[in-house]
Amino acid sequence: LWKAKSKFSVPVSAPRDYTMATAEDGVGDLPIYDLDPKFAGFKEHFSYRMKKYLDQKHSIEKHEGGLEEFSKGYLKFGINTENDATVYREWAPAAMDAQLIGDFNNWNGSGHRMTKDNYGVWSIRISHVNGKPAIPHNSKVKFRFHRGDGLWVDRVPAWIRYATFDASKFGAPYDGVHWDPPSGERYVFKHPRPRKPDAPRIYEAHVGMSGEKPEVSTYREFADNVLPRIKANNYNTVQLMAIMEHSYYASFGYHVTNFFAVSSRSGTPEDLKYLVDKAHSLGLRVLMDVVHSHASSNKTDGLNGYDVGQNTQESYFHTGERGYHKLWDSRLFNYANWEVLRFLLSNLRYWMDEFMFDGFRFDGVTSMLYNHHGINMSFAGSYKEYFGLDTDVDAVVYLMLANHLMHKLLPEATVVAEDVSGMPVLCRSVDEGGVGFDYRLAMAIPDRWIDYLKNKDDLEWSMSGIAHTLTNRRYTEKCIAYAESHDQSIVGDKTMAFLLMDKEMYTGMSDLQPASPTIDRGIALQKMIHFITMALGGDGYLNFMGNEFGHPEWIDFPREGNNWSYDKCRRQWSLADIDHLRYKYMNAFDQAMNALDDKFSFLSSSKQIVSDMNEEKKIIVFERGDLVFVFNFHPSKTYDGYKVGCDLPGKYKVALDSDALMFGGHGRVAHDNDHFTSPEGVPGVPETNFNNRPNSFKILSPSRTCVAYYRVEEKAEKPKDEGAASWGKTALGYIDVEATGVKDAADGEATSGSEKASTGGDSSKKGINFVFLSPDK
Repeated sequence: LWKAKSKFSVPVSAPRDYTMATAEDGVGDLPIYDLDPKFAGFKEHFSYRMKKYLDQKHSIEKHEGGLEEFSKGYLKFGINTENDATVYREWAPAAMDAQLIGDFNNWNGSGHRMTKDNYGVWSIRISHVNGKPAIPHNSKVKFRFHRGDGLWVDRVPAWIRYATFDASKFGAPYDGVHWDPPSGERYVFKHPRPRKPDAPRIYEAHVGMSGEKPEVSTYREFADNVLPRIKANNYNTVQLMAIMEHSYYASFGYHVTNFFAVSSRSGTPEDLKYLVDKAHSLGLRVLMDVVHSHASSNKTDGLNGYDVGQNTQESYFHTGERGYHKLWDSRLFNYANWEVLRFLLSNLRYWMDEFMFDGFRFDGVTSMLYNHHGINMSFAGSYKEYFGLDTDVDAVVYLMLANHLMHKLLPEATVVAEDVSGMPVLCRSVDEGGVGFDYRLAMAIPDRWIDYLKNKDDLEWSMSGIAHTLTNRRYTEKCIAYAESHDQSIVGDKTMAFLLMDKEMYTGMSDLQPASPTIDRGIALQKMIHFITMALGGDGYLNFMGNEFGHPEWIDFPREGNNWSYDKCRRQWSLADIDHLRYKYMNAFDQAMNALDDKFSFLSSSKQIVSDMNEEKKIIVFERGDLVFVFNFHPSKTYDGYKVGCDLPGKYKVALDSDALMFGGHGRVAHDNDHFTSPEGVPGVPETNFNNRPNSFKILSPSRTCVAYYRVEEKAEKPKDEGAASWGKTALGYIDVEATGVKDAADGEATSGSEKASTGGDSSKKGINFVFLSPDK
């Protein structure tokens, strides 16, 4: 889809309302074949995996009453109340004997032995005592079973909903906790899910490290202190990391031990519900980072403890080398196993139903898709790499079942795949023959920026290389663009701001002194890199917590190598709030970027045209939606009267300018100028146009700036409000966005938040906040 000769690229959205043609003995022509003629060469593979999916789905319908009923496993397994008794069920086919132990029986299971059915499920029914459950809420429990070699072992129940450890003891093991609060203590959701946005603007966050203090932050602290910031910066989606319980904190939540338990370091299940509900009240959707690609190898605390050497049909995991990820030191699921499917599908439903999550970001999808797990693989794009014997069809079928289930339970669910391989049709619906994800992460983009910042001088940056990286995607499938995520923020790497400014972030960020060349360059390029990634790189945008204002330090979780310090495992929000520090400028521009998409919806537009990639002048010009974007990456040259191509004739004005004073720029672009277009070439003959565009207008393009222009609808243009219209030039005041509502300044009626104009009386506390009121304002 990249056409270097014409510099022209238009995304195409294929329809998603196909009806799959199937037969009793196989699969007919799949709609995906209409997307790409090359797929026809792999019909055997597609037919095989689709038939396997349909067969598995049919078996579940036949034996379990359907996929939706099957996914209610958490209401059957684990500890649940059934009528006047507490019932505990656990799948452990290799166990020779089993007991339930805990505080309720003084950890003596002789009186609470369990029975096993023909499918390897152990169960016990304990009648209530005086009308109350025999196992009290918030009491510790474990599953004790006989391994068959003479040894008894104690394990945390696989379906436990809460697990804790004694924080006063180093390396203390986890205990399962029966979580069933009385109605008076159970959190009740008050707010409905927000509608699905046309384009997600995702704020990736880690609750534990979200506080200013060097300690583990809580769900309620995040809800009360961080969510309003996310709302104020005009994001519409929060993506939470490390929610599923993980005994090793420094694993970033990716070595899960207890799949149904919330991470107890940050609070209880009810506290997490409060967080999600608070987000919904602010109009923010919440995605959960779900890890179904592998499980922690921890036997004492985690699911791996149920593997006692049995065959793979009786285990959650594959046996031998196939069941172990040598790079991650973790266990790999056997996705063909019936009870594994029940466990994982029920896990998704549990988080959606009980906690009102709006969707998921699936971690490690590349590892799931292939038998080689992507290890030592460099995907060149050949379809043979995706559709062949290296493909783990069982895992693909699980993902198809999962996506089908999630979109059936919640049609507006958002499901994102972390896949570096670029497998085609990963983000096409299951009914079409795809895997069913809504979006994939554009993982090549940050690699491009890191390469440029580490290895190339500014004048060596390739404009066509940048544009190619940002537009080189499969336009029939949606992706989330990002310049940096948590991966670029951990020890061993550097954030974008740190790569640009390094040690001067500690000495040169005071606005009370002139900016050094390093700081001036760093702030300018940080804004440009994030903005062009957002505007050109995908159908959604992601930012990791703190990177929006150039947080100066990496993330380092407490570990032996740093004396178990929390100093680098926090976010210093005060840096963006202190008025005399330059971090506020990057934060303000981040707010403005998101507000611009709120106003013009360019992220969800299929109109994307790159018209100019000038290597000598270091300029990239493109149209996205109704906006025209001009990026000047040249370190020193400003171009007056630079000619810019556009689609529609008329008058254009500045919509967003990174060089505005309120964004830490130099104020070189006049915002009150009108840019009138001139026709180019012969109408209807693109080759006679200017850069293949039928119209053009001229602008001033200062060095290291990006400016977005919008076309003025003459009849809708309002008289100028000098106070508001001059925000980009003089920053006389700021607009404070409170998380409780938004008022429109024009009519005073509440729409989706509240705003109050300020002349900066408490700006030392608030910093600069920005929301797009209208094109003029």
